[in-house]
Formats: sequence, C-alpha cells, structure tokens
Amino acid sequence: MTEFLDLEAQDGVRMSWNVLPGTKQEASNCVVPVSAIYTPIKPFPNTPVLPYAPLRCRTCRSVLNPFSIVDFAAKIWICPFCFQRNHFPPHYASISDDNLPAELFPQYTTIEYESSGDKSSSSSVFMFVVDTCIIEEEMAFLKSALSQAIGLLPDNSLVGLITFGTLVHVHELGFGQTPKTYVFKGAKDVSKDQLLDQMGFFLKKPKPPTGVIAGARDGLSSESISRFLLPASECEFTINSVLEELQKDPWTVPSDQRATRCTSTALSVAASLLGACVPGSGARIMAFIGGPSTEGPGAIVSKNLSEPIRSHKDLDKDTAPYYHKAVKFYEGLAKQLVHQGHVLDLFACALDQVGVAELKVAVEKTGGLVVLAESFGHSVFKDSLKHVFQSGDYDLGLSSNGIFEINCSKDIKVQGIIGPCASLEKKGPLCSDNVIGQGNTSAWKMCGLDKATTLCIIFEIVKKDSPDSSVQPTSNQYYFQFLTYYQHSSGQMRLRVTTLSRRWVAGSGSIQDLIAGFDQEAAAVAMARLVSFKMEIEAEFDPIRWLDKSLIHMCSRFGDYQKDNPSSFSLSPRFSIFPQFMFNLRRSQFVQVFNNSPDETAYFRIILNRENVANSVVMIQPSLISYSFHSGPEPALLDVAAIAADRILLLDSYFTVVIFHGATIAQWRKAGYHNQPEHQAFAQLLQAPRDDADVIIKERFPVPRLVICDQHGSQARFLLAKLNPSATYNTDSPLPGGDVLFTDDVSFEVFLDHLQRLAVQ
Repeated sequence: MTEFLDLEAQDGVRMSWNVLPGTKQEASNCVVPVSAIYTPIKPFPNTPVLPYAPLRCRTCRSVLNPFSIVDFAAKIWICPFCFQRNHFPPHYASISDDNLPAELFPQYTTIEYESSGDKSSSSSVFMFVVDTCIIEEEMAFLKSALSQAIGLLPDNSLVGLITFGTLVHVHELGFGQTPKTYVFKGAKDVSKDQLLDQMGFFLKKPKPPTGVIAGARDGLSSESISRFLLPASECEFTINSVLEELQKDPWTVPSDQRATRCTSTALSVAASLLGACVPGSGARIMAFIGGPSTEGPGAIVSKNLSEPIRSHKDLDKDTAPYYHKAVKFYEGLAKQLVHQGHVLDLFACALDQVGVAELKVAVEKTGGLVVLAESFGHSVFKDSLKHVFQSGDYDLGLSSNGIFEINCSKDIKVQGIIGPCASLEKKGPLCSDNVIGQGNTSAWKMCGLDKATTLCIIFEIVKKDSPDSSVQPTSNQYYFQFLTYYQHSSGQMRLRVTTLSRRWVAGSGSIQDLIAGFDQEAAAVAMARLVSFKMEIEAEFDPIRWLDKSLIHMCSRFGDYQKDNPSSFSLSPRFSIFPQFMFNLRRSQFVQVFNNSPDETAYFRIILNRENVANSVVMIQPSLISYSFHSGPEPALLDVAAIAADRILLLDSYFTVVIFHGATIAQWRKAGYHNQPEHQAFAQLLQAPRDDADVIIKERFPVPRLVICDQHGSQARFLLAKLNPSATYNTDSPLPGGDVLFTDDVSFEVFLDHLQRLAVQ
C-alpha cells in the first residue's frame, strides 16, 4: 500500500489499477473500471512555482513534461501523447543534459506555472442569503454565527446580503443613513433585466441598447454596484446593525400550515445580481436555510402540514409531485452559475428536510460546500462556518474559476468525471461514447475548488486485441496529463500540470502484474462513487446485486482456487481487504437509504464525491480504536466482539465521531473515580480518546458530530449500527462481557463464506 501513498504524496493521484489492462477485453474482465482519483490543488510544499508560461505541443496542446523525449543537439522535444516533434523557443537555447529547466526534472511530474501578467484584480465576493422563517431561538444562533463569520472575512472581500421568507429582501448596504431594501415577490421568478431595472441600476447611467450587461466593464457603473456589494472593512458595521435588527418573517403562519419560504426565488435573485455585477469573479452565494421551501419554482412541498415531505419511497414510486420541477429549476440555476463562474454553498440547519436533494445539482456542479445540521446552534454548523473563513494550518484554501483539462494516450478515452465539476462540452477524440457522470468532454469547469476537492476520472481502454501477438508493441506505457487552471487564494492565476505514466500489460501472463498494481482503497472509493451515481440515474437499479456480482467476478478472476473447492480459495494481499470494503459499502449510508431522508442521502453523496481516498475509505469502512488499562490505543476490528466492559472505543465514521464507554468504565466514571488523585490512570484513560477525537474534529470539514455514549445507552446505536454483527440474538454462544446485536443482517464471515462458494464455481 505504501507505494500508492508515495505516488499520492508526489502527484495527488491514486489509480484503481497502477498496471493497466492493455486492451478493451482485458479491461472489462477487470470489473473495477480504470479510474484516477485526483486532488487538483493538493498542497505540495516542495513543488516549484515557475514564473513563466508553459511550453505546449503544437498539435495536442499538452505541456512539456519529464516524459517528453528531448534532443539537446537539435533543440527539439517529442510529445509523448501525439509524438509531434516541437522546436524549443529561443529562451530555452542554453538547455543541455546537465542544465535542465524544472519541468523536465524527473521528480517534478507535478509542477505549477504562474505568469506575472495574470494577476486578477478581483477580490473574493460573498453573498449571504439568509432564511428568516425560523423561530426566534434559531434566529439568535444564526445572527451570532454570521456576525462572527463577517468579522473573519478578508478586508478586501466584497459582501452582499439578501434575506428571505415570504418575500425576498435585497439589502442596499451602501445606503448608510437608514436600512434600505428592495423587495421581490417570493412566488414570481424575476429575470435579470427586471431585477436591474427595479433596483435602479440605470437611473444615472442609461441601459446599453444591446449586448450583455456584465459588471463595471459592460454597462454598469461601479457606484451602482457598490450599493449592494461593499468591501468587508467598510460595511461590517452596517451589516451587523442590519443583522441585529433582523426579525423573524412577520407573516403569520396558520397552525396547520408550513411557513411560506421562497428559497428558490432568493437564490435566483442572488445569482442574477452577482451575474450582473461581478461575472467571472470568484463569488460565492452562501445560503443559510432553516426549513423546507414552499413557494416559488423550487418548492419541495405544499404549505399544508397534512402533506408530508417526500421520502425515498415517494421518489422511487415517482409520487413526489414537486421533485422534478424543483430539480429542473436548480439545473437551470446551476447552468447560470457555472456560466458566471460562481459558487453556491449550502448551510442547511433544521430538524426537517430543506431540499438538499433538489439543490444537490447546483451545489455539486459549482463545487460548493455543504453542511447539514439539526440547528444553527449546533457545533457542526458553528464550527464548520468558522472553518470556511479561518486562516492558518487547517484553512480550506478556497480557490475559484478553475478549468480542468485532460490529455491521454490515444488508446484511452475519458468516460467522464464523478465529482464537483461541470462539463464544458469540449468534444474531441478523447471522449468515450459511454458517458459516466460529467462526460462527453475533455474540459470541465470548477467554479469553486479547495485543497481537498477530489475528482474521480473514469477511463475506457479502447485498444483492440491485436491478432498477431508476436509483434511487440513500440511502447508499453500509457500517459495521462491533468491541467488545472485556477485562481489561487492570493488572486494569482495559476496552472498546475500533473503528468503520469503507467505500464500496461496484455495476454495470458498478465494477471500477476495486474494484481501487483491493484490499489484496493482507490478501487473501493471508485466503486462507491459509481454505485451512488447509478442509484441516482438508473431506474430499477439494484445496487446490492450489482456490487455482489462485481465482487464475485473479481474474486473468480483474481483469486487462487481449485474449481468447485471453496476451502482452497485465497486472495493475494493486494486484494484481501477489498471484499471487506464491499461488505461495508453494501451496509453504508450510500447504498442503504432506509432510515435516511433523501436530504441526508444527497448530503452524504455530495461529500463522498468531493473527498480524497483516505477520507472516503473512512466513510465506507469506519475506523475503530480501542483504549484500555492493559495496552495503549490500538486499532480494533469493526466488529461487535470489540465491545468490552472495561474498554473505551473511538469510532470515526467521518460524519460522526463516537466515544463509547464500556459498562464498567461508565460505572466508574459516574462514581467520579477520575476526580480522585489515586485514580490518575483512569482520568488519563478517559481523556485519551477525547484528545484523539479533538484532533480529528479540528482538521475535518464539515465538522463531524461528536457523540459520547455508554454501553447499553440509547446513543450507543451510533456505534452498533456500524459494527459487523458477528454475535447476534440468535448466535449460539455470545462472547462473555461482549455485546450482541439485534439484527438479521448477515455477518462478514457468512458473507465471505458465500462469496468463496460462488467464486470457485
């Protein structure tokens, strides 16, 4: 495993197969698709930033890289992708074997370019869109969190404020004397032109007769823009006084009805306003929503409380009357935001669903952040919001205006990307006909991206089997190049180039090579993204059956066994944990939607689709650490047998961190032994998991929920639901001191037993 981690530490990429199947047939026999999980702007302290423009191939536009063949005498380089011979320009005249430019150093397969002329003057822009249909207590929590966030903003960033309930209020922050707002009706969609007219943008400077209105350069005066978007340093006082005066939505709500909340109209107004004032800048709409939308084109439920909000069952049976209309509206909004280069971030805090399932398309295509909590007073929300703006070790490194492009060898095509990006529809010979995720293109827009944003790129090997296998191929390497243009958080435009080379194999003896290059963690994450994607777009798709069939094919192809003899079955260490990942993926919240609302499922999937391999693996198969008097902290098996009365367990399932006290430990804690000086060791034992949990919480976004519970307590369900049920209520002899699970789920042992029987047939 370590060599895959080394590759990730050098290039920010993990591939499911590091030795590639050489032909189309071989690739389909491999079951797990050839895929790369890539973190485009992962920070590498040792990567140089070159202060000049990159040198590009004149045919395929790929960038000069360490795999290019260089003829120093003739000053020519040969592109590894299209074999075009390119001349070096005059300023490369002094290059030689011992005087190489940085981009040809073999260790710099990932490198950045920053040309001095590209400094973008635009500062970051934040448009806060705040829901006022919430109870007073929630309102107070939200106000205090917002004023704290505004205090953390960089001084030069521009800020705007829109509040909404039954109506949408756009606050004119530049009008300092008294609070002044423009009000729009919640049920009616407002076009960009109507918006600009009604908000008096053309009073001093007449509207241009033709062309698109886009910011101060095209048709708007900068003083009319600064009425609504002001530098944080200038408007902190005004915004705080508006927030202080902010009241709950004044319209009375009958007891049998939901509040009239026009979320979609407010977001549409925010998008149009930013599109007119600051197009192409790294602007973020930060929406704070406290309940379901009931008004406007993006409503998710009617106002009658007698009508429940859609469930997974309603979506499966197609009996959710508002769902398709709302999704269609947000698809349109996503398209508008991607075109403008703006991001939608969502902070949804309510006990009810608010419509994350419908909003998912707009958040995901723009690369937005999403946080789901039960209340604006919950630490999950408060700490996550702080984390967005904090600087220092754990800052998110928010960047904007990204464009991601791929080049690869001619026997490979790109099926698509599953992750936070939007297709730019740049068709070409690289595009496969089988589309997965954002496909049919070799360039994608990433309006918002940060240090952790991770894409899963799915490739297709299109090389046919050569009838004459005695002819040796000229080269057995496939090359990939990932180009990411983005605006760095410093405002500078940068280009990051990562070039990879991977060996391919074909023919009868290739199976051992494929096994040696198999990265089971990356493969599990690719399968998780793929199964979530299929569950969303394929009707009648059975995820459990698909995963089981894939795993059985995989084991019968790569396992060692005698036919029809299950006891002879064994897997190479490279594959040995893969069945366990699949077992936990089948039980995870990505596949089992029972007991989760559509909003929660959408939330879990948005996060799975933007996180790196290590974090995604924790979501699929949580980590468990055990603490006891007899030994230091040690990893424990994710099994009910790990529970013991004299142990503390720390479970990290990414969204939740659980500290679980065994029955004896809980009794001692309640008796207060840890406060007595002679029981110092017990106090340290109680503190150790708390410290480890704090470390996890500090560096993670969104901040996970911390649950501290006791054996046999009601909150223990957070741990029990994740454990392998090796001892259930109908097992013959449960372990003494352990626990049993009341479940009919099969245990991992039974699952493995069936797998071996089917694989050897």
